[in-house]
Amino acid sequence: MQQHDDKDISADQFRSVTWRKSRASNPSGDCVEMAALADGGVAVRNSRDRHGSVLVYTRAEIAAFLQGAKDGEFDDMIV
Repeated sequence: MQQHDDKDISADQFRSVTWRKSRASNPSGDCVEMAALADGGVAVRNSRDRHGSVLVYTRAEIAAFLQGAKDGEFDDMIV
């Protein structure tokens, strides 16, 4: 996998990764999918636009986001 200088990358560069989405995703497919990358990054895409842009984050960035979500820091965005 190539090094990613920009966080917003075409999905065509990620054909060999295994995408995962939450078991809690809704039936209409409104969710995000994530994939672990060989270089240690984590790719994120919109499950409804599988050929659109992919955002790539470091594991530290994903860990910080997930901890914030677990702590309820983003709950106000869904109320």
